[in-house]
Amino acid sequence: MANWMIRLGEEYLGVLYDYLHSLLYDYHVIQADETPVLVNRDGRPAGSKSYMWVYRAGFMYSNRQIVLYEYQKTRDASHPRAFLKGYTGICVTDGYQVYHTLEKENEELTIAGCWVHVRRRFDEALKTIPEPGRKKSMSYLIMRQIQAIYREEGKLKGLSCEERLKQRQVIIKPLVDAMFAYLRLHDHEVPANGKLREGVTYALNQERYLKVFLTDGDVPIDNNASERAIRGFCIGKKNWQVIDTINGAASSAIIYSIAETAKANNLRPYDYFEYLRTELPKHTDNLDRSFLEDLLPWSEKLPEHIRKPKKQDSTGRA
Repeated sequence: MANWMIRLGEEYLGVLYDYLHSLLYDYHVIQADETPVLVNRDGRPAGSKSYMWVYRAGFMYSNRQIVLYEYQKTRDASHPRAFLKGYTGICVTDGYQVYHTLEKENEELTIAGCWVHVRRRFDEALKTIPEPGRKKSMSYLIMRQIQAIYREEGKLKGLSCEERLKQRQVIIKPLVDAMFAYLRLHDHEVPANGKLREGVTYALNQERYLKVFLTDGDVPIDNNASERAIRGFCIGKKNWQVIDTINGAASSAIIYSIAETAKANNLRPYDYFEYLRTELPKHTDNLDRSFLEDLLPWSEKLPEHIRKPKKQDSTGRA
């Protein structure tokens, strides 16, 4: 069965994967993340960590979503450097230094930070404080400010890119500026060690990246969409725990990419795979890749049964 899946990825789905990779470059905003995975036979000592990277179209785009996995042995900068070679636009990530290195190398690439990672650090700091004193702590005040930022950002859902940017500048930017002004003012009061110091240092070091979403209405406030996209793989590896070979890892990346892209575009993954498995073999000798346009998850030429029914609101409208 493993060999069947490897052949499926290499001989058929890989063609669509490569085409989606080329289309990802058309998006002004993308997002990236990575998670560790164990691969048995990769030429290294047992237990060596490999990584599954994920790249996706920016979450704020309402349609034509792309989610791509890529297996690599390590977590160094060479991998996103190669995968995103020549990309111009904004990439939303956590605070991993590798992405900042790429930004320095490519003046056409802008890295945007993730506010969830800031919030997590101050939440961890808050939990170290005894309950009676929490509401008087710096961690509590920062958490309240971040909650206010998220509350106002949540009100902008459904707005156009242009209108969202206007509202962010008028309403959210003053909240963000006030938080960083407070952190700089009280930085000297924070102990040199501990969770609060980690949170303050992280926030101040990431300030430039955390403010990028204020300059572009298509940039999400956090990287949660990438974490959601990679969650299916993380749940899977708790069951199978390890991938046997490099070829298996590479094919897994391709198959997970097609599945997550299908889900992101409101398709039924099983039915989509079945359709692709029927159509792709018809073009194995075709050097012209234009036929792939009809197989994309947003193509109007897909059979209707592949699409999930549109959700209705309380009035019964789709």
